Amino acid sequence: MAATPSLRSGLVHDLLDETAARHPLGRAVRDARGSWTYQQVVDLSHAVAGRLAAEGVGHGDRVIVRARNRREIVPLLNGIWRIGAVAVPLNPAMKPFHLRSVLADAEPKLVLTDAGDLPVETAVPVLGLDDLWPDIEILAGMGARSDPVKVVSDDLALLIYTSGSTAAPKAVVCPHARVSFAASSINAVLGYRADDVVFCRLPLSFDYGLYQIMLATLGGSELVLAGDEPDPVLLRLIGECGATVVPLVPSLGGMLVTLAGRGTGVPGGVRMFTNTGAALPESTIGGLRTHFPGAVVVRMYGITECKRVTIMEPELEHERPGAVGRALPGTRVLILDDEGRPVPPGTTGEIVVAGPNVMAGYWRAPDLTERVYRPDPETGEPRLHTGDYGRLDDDGYLYFEGRRDDMFKRRGTRMSTVEIEAAAMDVPGVRAAAALPPGEGHDLVIFVEGDLEPHEVLRGIRERLEPAKTPAVCHVLPAFPLTLNGKNERKRLALLLKETLG
Repeated sequence: MAATPSLRSGLVHDLLDETAARHPLGRAVRDARGSWTYQQVVDLSHAVAGRLAAEGVGHGDRVIVRARNRREIVPLLNGIWRIGAVAVPLNPAMKPFHLRSVLADAEPKLVLTDAGDLPVETAVPVLGLDDLWPDIEILAGMGARSDPVKVVSDDLALLIYTSGSTAAPKAVVCPHARVSFAASSINAVLGYRADDVVFCRLPLSFDYGLYQIMLATLGGSELVLAGDEPDPVLLRLIGECGATVVPLVPSLGGMLVTLAGRGTGVPGGVRMFTNTGAALPESTIGGLRTHFPGAVVVRMYGITECKRVTIMEPELEHERPGAVGRALPGTRVLILDDEGRPVPPGTTGEIVVAGPNVMAGYWRAPDLTERVYRPDPETGEPRLHTGDYGRLDDDGYLYFEGRRDDMFKRRGTRMSTVEIEAAAMDVPGVRAAAALPPGEGHDLVIFVEGDLEPHEVLRGIRERLEPAKTPAVCHVLPAFPLTLNGKNERKRLALLLKETLG
């Protein structure tokens, strides 16, 4: 187990300053238009801080950053933090329906976008990065330094909006100290380093993508941002930039395996793939290991409300198949029953997280915060009740079994959509799978993406699971609908099922 990370000052922008002091000329961030060193990012962040202050942004104000993956976001975020303001990253593809909700909820002082426009009307000032940045470059070149602002570790650094069980996106409140700790603890295990090149195609509005900024900074690594490039050129881009670390979600991992299988030239420098957000199918993991024999695949489990819960050591996967790792250094993972009592090893219960990685609740949602973030009955320490279910073994390794909504009984047998999807993914020819539990007007249903007939998928599942766990119906799709973060869009699948049922 890695050592518990030190908290330093607890301020996220101090991570940048510390790395720049050690590696001022080290490459910090690159996109298709150029790159900056760590010292240049520091200089640009001070220019951003001064310019935002001139726009009236101050301590505690929210600043929405709604932009595609571009290198300006790195100094932009650090500039926001320098003046004690709160960054609110949003995906530029967010629909107007949700964007209006976020604008009303966050009450931002300023909105920053790529081109200075929004698809909804707002009284909030909107600035375009394309117009703003020439001024920032001039200020940075003059050596401008922002006026010191007292920022403490309990101040908010981020509001991260997530979708889920509520109708409108809800924001997780992320103080500096907890963001800094979470990033430091994750990197204590993953070990990003100064000779790494981190290829990030994940949206920086997605916390898994966003934290690549902090992880690369902690390691003194170079962050390479991609996003708008067509899928067929991904392998070439990874090779051309010299990537050594590639964070993945299932759709991206599957794409890389497909491209590599075409024999179009697989880059040999990748040493590590990481995965969280949604689990990589075993077929994708096997494909990555086959085509990238010098790379390890690191499984992780986490949710935005605490960033990361566990990380699995790749060398132990064969000894503990299905495990998603042990708790981050300096944190604890508990398994509790429905009455909040600890259960013995091997027993399924709710996954509960305690430690400095647990964020501070939900923005302006006290009732939801009270339900999810509950005090330890003995110490009063806040504990995150994830709503996910799993079990721990005797050595503290976590086995994820699904969310509360994913677990159900059918024909007297308790099961989860996770195991049914895993069985479907084990059927040759299936590229993606999503199970929908029995509901009004329908039995257990499996959707798959692949080249098989429905009866072939069901036969394969029947060979792998008990009869009660075999879906009644299979729908084969040419491609799955995906969320903005590259996960399977279950709500759209449910709507498709409803349309099918008429």
